Amino acid sequence: MDRGDPWRQILLLEEDVEISIQGYRYDTFHYLFYRVSCVLSLGLVWLVCRWMPKWWVAWVGERATLDKAQWLVFINQYGEQQILRPQHEFYGGTVGSVFSVDQMKEVIRTEGCQAEEARRLLNMEEKLTHLILLEYRYVRLAFHPLLRKFLIIGFWKDTSWTSIKSAKTGLTSEKYQQRLCAFGPNLINIREKPTGALLRDEVLNPFYVFQIGSIILWSLDDYYYYAFCIFIISAVSIITTLVETKQTMKRMRDMSRFECSVRTFRNGSWRTISSTELVPGDLIDLVDLHIVPCDGMLISGDCILNESMLTGESVPVSKLPATDIIVRKMDLSGPTIPAEITKHFLFMGTKVVRVRSNSSVSTAAVALVVRTGFNSAKGSLVRSMLFPKPNNFQFYRDSFRFIGVLGIIAVCGFLLSTINFIRIGIDTETMILRALDLITVVVPPALPATMSIGTSFAIGRLKKIGIFCISPPKVNIGGKVDCMCFDKTGTLTEDGLDIHGFRSVSTREEQGQGETNYFDDETASMEGIDPSQETERCTKAKIFRAMTTCHSLKIVGGELIGDPLDLKMFEHTRWELEESGGASSMGLKTRSELAALQAKKSAKVGIMPTVVRPPGGRQELPLHMDQNDMAPVEFGIIHSFEFVSALRRMSVIVRRLADPVMEVFVKGAPEVMVDICKPETLPVNYKEVLYWYTHRGYRVIACASRQLDGVKWHKLHKLKRNEVESNLTFLGFIIFENKLKARTASALQTLRNANIRQIMCTGDNALTAISVSRECKLVDESAEIYVPRFLFGSSTDPNSQLAWESVLAEGQTLDNNSLEPRQDYSERPYNLAVTGEAFRWMVDNAPSEVLQRMLVKGAIYARMSPDEKQELVFELQNIGYCVGFCGDGANDCGALKAGDIGISLSEAEASVAAPFTSNTMDIACVIDVIKKRRRAALVTSFSCFKYMALYSIIQFTSITLLYAFGSNLGDFQFLYIDLFLILPIAVYMGYTGAWPTLHRKRPTASLVSKKVLISLLGQILICSAVQFIAYWMTQQQPWYVAPVFDPDGENIESYENTVLFLLSSFQYILIAIVFSVGPPYRQSMWTNGRLVLTIALLVTLTAWCVLFPAGWQMSILELKAIPFSFRAFILFLAAGNLTVSYLCEKHFFPYLAAWLSNTMKNVKNHRSSQGGGTYAPLTKTHKKIYKRVMDEMGIVDIHH
Repeated sequence: MDRGDPWRQILLLEEDVEISIQGYRYDTFHYLFYRVSCVLSLGLVWLVCRWMPKWWVAWVGERATLDKAQWLVFINQYGEQQILRPQHEFYGGTVGSVFSVDQMKEVIRTEGCQAEEARRLLNMEEKLTHLILLEYRYVRLAFHPLLRKFLIIGFWKDTSWTSIKSAKTGLTSEKYQQRLCAFGPNLINIREKPTGALLRDEVLNPFYVFQIGSIILWSLDDYYYYAFCIFIISAVSIITTLVETKQTMKRMRDMSRFECSVRTFRNGSWRTISSTELVPGDLIDLVDLHIVPCDGMLISGDCILNESMLTGESVPVSKLPATDIIVRKMDLSGPTIPAEITKHFLFMGTKVVRVRSNSSVSTAAVALVVRTGFNSAKGSLVRSMLFPKPNNFQFYRDSFRFIGVLGIIAVCGFLLSTINFIRIGIDTETMILRALDLITVVVPPALPATMSIGTSFAIGRLKKIGIFCISPPKVNIGGKVDCMCFDKTGTLTEDGLDIHGFRSVSTREEQGQGETNYFDDETASMEGIDPSQETERCTKAKIFRAMTTCHSLKIVGGELIGDPLDLKMFEHTRWELEESGGASSMGLKTRSELAALQAKKSAKVGIMPTVVRPPGGRQELPLHMDQNDMAPVEFGIIHSFEFVSALRRMSVIVRRLADPVMEVFVKGAPEVMVDICKPETLPVNYKEVLYWYTHRGYRVIACASRQLDGVKWHKLHKLKRNEVESNLTFLGFIIFENKLKARTASALQTLRNANIRQIMCTGDNALTAISVSRECKLVDESAEIYVPRFLFGSSTDPNSQLAWESVLAEGQTLDNNSLEPRQDYSERPYNLAVTGEAFRWMVDNAPSEVLQRMLVKGAIYARMSPDEKQELVFELQNIGYCVGFCGDGANDCGALKAGDIGISLSEAEASVAAPFTSNTMDIACVIDVIKKRRRAALVTSFSCFKYMALYSIIQFTSITLLYAFGSNLGDFQFLYIDLFLILPIAVYMGYTGAWPTLHRKRPTASLVSKKVLISLLGQILICSAVQFIAYWMTQQQPWYVAPVFDPDGENIESYENTVLFLLSSFQYILIAIVFSVGPPYRQSMWTNGRLVLTIALLVTLTAWCVLFPAGWQMSILELKAIPFSFRAFILFLAAGNLTVSYLCEKHFFPYLAAWLSNTMKNVKNHRSSQGGGTYAPLTKTHKKIYKRVMDEMGIVDIHH
């Protein structure tokens, strides 16, 4: 905020909405003048100001400081405006009870406050006598008295939350009332508009106001039947929209609203209250809860939650109690919770699978409430659905521009017809009515409804094949997708992993080199391996122990749950797992006496180990074992460090029961294991073996271990992770295989044939991703792949340097500026496999030209975090791609939301974050969405728009010719045209199916493109010319009698009227045939049985009216009898019109558009060469950055 501008500020909300807040108060004189104007204009001024709130603000308001403002104007970066009134509340708390220290530090950093001002801002104990509150899009803001600006208060964190002990104090009644005042009730309550307000908003929509005005106009002009029919249709449409809106809001409200009873700690005792009464700082008991009622931090006990509602990840997540360090590090001001905090964080709306309390203490599992209501993660998701990013699709922008052009034509017709009516002496009232009527003809009221027909049919067809859409505007956008990003695991490949085997390490004596470590041959089965056997020369037994213990599996309902990789690994050992409560993975079994004894001992120091053991409860003794080894082979998992995506590893501390020695087992990505293992324990062929497996698509997990000496049980929780996970002995590789889904390769081939770029975006290893991409043909098998490597520095260092090195050919590199191969080997096609670290550094530090080249050539993005996936989508959009994202699971929600289209393969509730959800769990659904429905939907929308535009111009031409002598079309003639001809044709045009294959060229999204404009203008000229010919020929006939002039304009029945009505009736039908676009985007019109039958019936009916009209037809339609020969001539004109229009549309107009485009390019290049001196390169100009970059890099096909 500019501190010198007290009425304006800029905020960045977590929904990526940048808003400006301006304070206003009423200008008394201007406001009074406005009210008088509303009364005198019979509400017209009020209506205009309702549609244009900016005008109302400028008229009645004057600027005011934010704290003195009577009302505030919120304007976001999309130009959407909302006027809100501040709410003033008495408040007796401190500044620190509303605004957090972290928030103040961020303000001080960004605004560069002086030391004295910074000290004042950080004084959290200053009293607040009253609060000024606002709620914008369900986000609460409060006015800060020192900063004199509004701040979001959902990021608040209590200054007393410095340790678990301080967080366990609970709240007093006084503190509760203060926080309830500031943060509001804990309820995601979507306010439902009353039916009356919804009806008012719908009726006062500009479209319906225009319709109401048209109906009044038609009634005054004695078109009662037509006005009544349009009124009935409009009323049905309004009621239908009203019912659908109410149902949608009710579904959204029922889905988001949640209330339950919960035990909370207030005034020093536990009591049961409604979850709506929770506020930040409350303590809640989790034991009897089924759904988490707020965002909280687990401070005692442990629990397992199903977070699929938020993340789409179907695997339940284990939550552990936070430590003092975690409580201090918790930062709620960011849009996401860091990974190290997430494992202690409970999200509102997630399902409680299991809760356990610490047996060492009497209290149950307890959580600290930190965020409530719409400030929670669930609230953020609901807000994103309620207020999606506005659609900026070119087709919609052009639609309104085109309607504006039609409006200009209508105004011109209004002026010309008025002049003509004055010339021929038409009655003033009739003149005004007829001139205004011309506006309703040129801008037909049915146009907006017709525009949605293609979209509605597309959504219905998608639903039939198991693809559900929650964002109708996205349907047409899909037709322009030119880049699809895919997650790997669960999307391109099967969801589950299977154990392929493992490679242990053995020590061998090498002549002259001493002992050297090598990988053993691959072992597929665990049979014959004794986990209790200790040998320094082979690591098989330790790998066995690592596979049984190094995981985060839990037991719920007698079944193991956890990460699929952990589950497969443990199941491969065929061992059992028993938790401290006695639950076993093999059902309820009696634990061994030794295990029970150890459990009692460990409980005394607050440690509840999970025990793993061989099947049957005891290890059967092999013949070679001593009697001294009779102790059961059971291992207790005493402590674990959960998997962290930034570290890419997890670890456990394990102890064999009855053995005092503790062991650490670590498993993680092979790349990170090198840095934490002792170098002498790594096999000499480490890189070669890793390379061999990853290049064949296997997923490799590395294992390591060490003994933990001199550590007592009660001190385990104080151990630091970096101390435990260091100085390790490398044990070997566990190899998993992840198979391609059956339809992946064929689906990618279809997209490739359609010239749609494909990108893999995964959190997996780069080499594995490369192998999978080659296998599914996402990259060409002959293409060279280059991966980035930091020569020095890291992703956070701006001075780092990257080198792009070939995966296969050692020594081959790319030029760092052009990202093109050196001249010696520049002929071979190549792609980039970009790692998350390199991507982060390129986005933050690389020149924009280099970043753009990387985005154009990058086919594989590996080791990408969820945020980086989302940012990749944004960066691709920034260079002009229309990006689709297809994925499933936790890592994809942000990218699904960011894409121009998002297709979720997850059946979980989190798929509401994606516009499309598919029940078909493979990427073939992408083909259905783009090919079968969405490109066809876009072409259908274009066809319907062109049809409705030409229909209005045909009718405008007919009426303009009739206005020449004061006549018009009759009431039932309008009715026949609009209800019997236009309506069924416009509806059934959208039923034409999609072409079976995707065409390489995408359909145009611009209504003002040369191709569309030439087609539309050409058809207007042809149809208008045919009407002029018919009009002129009628007046040349010997039987022609000029109509009798009527100053009231009642002379409907005339030869001109009859001929123009009959001819134009054919034109409305034939342009539907001309504009029914077939291949390469839609099937032929003849496959659309409903449309063909409708056209056949209408042609028959209209031909009957022309050739053999019945007396009642001529009476109702107010037609004059004309000779049969001229009736046949009308049929001949209609047939000629169809032939010329069809041939021009299919052959001449496309040729003319291409010729005009080439001519304009040649002229532009000629001018460029003349104005550029002696040399000016004739480069092709592009609106999209990626196309320019492709030209610069000499890329012909985007896939090479």
